[in-house]
Parts: sequence; structure tokens; C-alpha cells
Amino acid sequence: MVRFITSFFFLVSLALFFSVYISPEFFPYVGVVTLTIPILLVINAFLFIALLFAKRKLLILPLIALIVGWKFVGVTFQFRPSVGQEEGLSVLTYNVHMFTYSKNGGDRALRGQNLIKWLQDNPADIKCYQEFYQDLTTPSRNTLKLLGTETGYNHSFQIIQGNPKRRSFGMAIFSKYPIVNDGVVLDSRSTNGIMFADVKVEKDTIRIYNVHLESMNIPSEGLNNLDGIKDNYKVTLRKLKRGQVARASQLDILMEHMENSPYANILVGDFNDVPYSYTYFTLRGIMQNAFEKAGSGFGFTYNKVLFFLRIDHIFSDDLFEVKGFKTHKEVDYSDHYPVSAVFTWEKPLRKYAQESEE
Repeated sequence: MVRFITSFFFLVSLALFFSVYISPEFFPYVGVVTLTIPILLVINAFLFIALLFAKRKLLILPLIALIVGWKFVGVTFQFRPSVGQEEGLSVLTYNVHMFTYSKNGGDRALRGQNLIKWLQDNPADIKCYQEFYQDLTTPSRNTLKLLGTETGYNHSFQIIQGNPKRRSFGMAIFSKYPIVNDGVVLDSRSTNGIMFADVKVEKDTIRIYNVHLESMNIPSEGLNNLDGIKDNYKVTLRKLKRGQVARASQLDILMEHMENSPYANILVGDFNDVPYSYTYFTLRGIMQNAFEKAGSGFGFTYNKVLFFLRIDHIFSDDLFEVKGFKTHKEVDYSDHYPVSAVFTWEKPLRKYAQESEE
């Protein structure tokens, strides 16, 4: 029986460890089963310890599984201590939930004002927002003015829904540095999208991508007890599958656009995907993740019942050095926590990019 159990979990573990490289467009449920990877790591660790004490040669199987799956430990938890603010280009990303989030039924307007005040005071050089709301009819909600004009930031705003002369909703990039070009990569006409802005930092130009990939739409409030799980698990699985497939398609569009970028890329946003996903590992194969390079702890970014999710990420080309990373858990004005990273690089950042401007 011990041999069967050990062999079973060994084979299942290897299959799931490699499944993150399979697009959900070909196997729709692959993104759902990979969510069990942390559990499999724990099971293999337990089997290894138990077989070690039992002095069984069979321990080689969970040991191999742990070695192969070790990369998932790094994307889940970082052991380095937190450090102070580093010098460099600081980039913040935040899903601001239209500045109206109220976790416990509190005053939405007051929380929105507090959120805007926190963003005004935050010193990041570049700030990227998802679910950004702009209201020209109400001065206290004219966020482009409050977070841009009044604080000395340049901005680019991608409107997904609404009237640009009254109320609108979308994504935004704010920068202390000049924005020399911007554009839309994906407009889903729902709540999601991808935009970019080319930012001139002294003599270098950097392309900033701000993404909000297909939402999971998980009824998290219905999953906080056993009865809720029984009632909602089928709906949740269907939404997880649908979201995984949509994000894989959106990722293809993003990857093609980044490949044609003339500049070094920094990619941030609400990816709606955990680190054990096709989206994450596809990007991880061509870019570095700031949490893995400079983060600490688990770095969870979701501020709801499913608090153990890290779905807001910062990636960058290898030309950058990540000097710092922070999950701002003290800021609970949205259903996400803001995350930020600090970058440095050798100058010029990329010679051919600078020559193309001349």
C-alpha cells in the first residue's frame, strides 16, 4: 500500500508540475488542477520524511518530485527578510475597484477619498491602475485631475466603458516622467484590457504594460463555509475554466505585442492568475518576476475570503535589476492590495532602442 500511494502521488505530481506549460486553450481544466500543486508539495515532503525515518529506498520518488517541483516553492514563498526603500525607478500597480470598495459595509465614499489620498501621497515614479473610474461631473471623483494634474504626473487613460466627457471606466498609467507614446493592446469591452505607455526616463525609454486579464468572477463570499462551498463549487469550477481559456487567448495577444516592442518592457497589473498557472509560467519563461527576485513571505494580493491568492504581479525584462518589492498589506481600500517594485539598469538601457529614436 505504501508503494502504491507513493508511486501514485509521484506520477500525479510530475504530471501537474509540467502541466503549467500546457495552454488551457487545448486542455480547459488544466488551470484548475494546477491549483493543487502546493498540496502535492506538502504531501511529497511528508512522504519523504516518513520514508526517511522508515529507511525505505522508496524515498527517492518523493525526493525527485520535490526537486522537480522546487521552482514552485520559490513562486509561492520567499525567505529573504524585508528591506527598506531602495533607490531606482519605482513602479506601483493597484486594482482600485473603481474607488468604491467597502469590505464590511462601511462608508464607500470615505474609503474612496482615503484611497485617493493614499495614492496622492505615494511617491512611486510610475503608477498603474486597473478598474480605474473617472467622473468629470463630480470634482471629488475627477481622478485624472486629482492623481495627475494636481500631483504633477503625466497620464494615459484607456477607456473601456462610459462617456469620456462625463463618467468612464478603464485602466490608467501615471508617470512622473514624460509619456512619449501610448496605446491599447486589448480592449475586451467588458472590464478587462491591456494598455501600454512609453516613458522617457532621462536618456532611456521604457515601455510600461498595464494589464487586467479576464476576471475569475469567483463568488468568494459564498465559499466562506461548508454549505457555501457545496452550493457554489460547480459554478466556481466553470468560471475558473472559462477564465483560464480567455486569459490564455489574451496572453497570446500580449506576448506578440511585447515581442515587437522596441524598448525594454516592464509588465504589471491584475493578471487574475496565481503563480501555478500557464499565464504565470509562460511569462516567467521570458521575463523575471519582481516578487521572486526581491519579495518576502507569501505576497498574497487578494483582499477577500480567498486571501491566499497572489494574482497581482510585476514582471520585467532581464535588462532590469529588481532592487526591491513590496506588497502593501496595510492598504485595504480595495479587494486587492497594491504591490510595488524598484528597478535599476545599466545605461544606455538598450542601444538599438535609443538609436531608433534618433
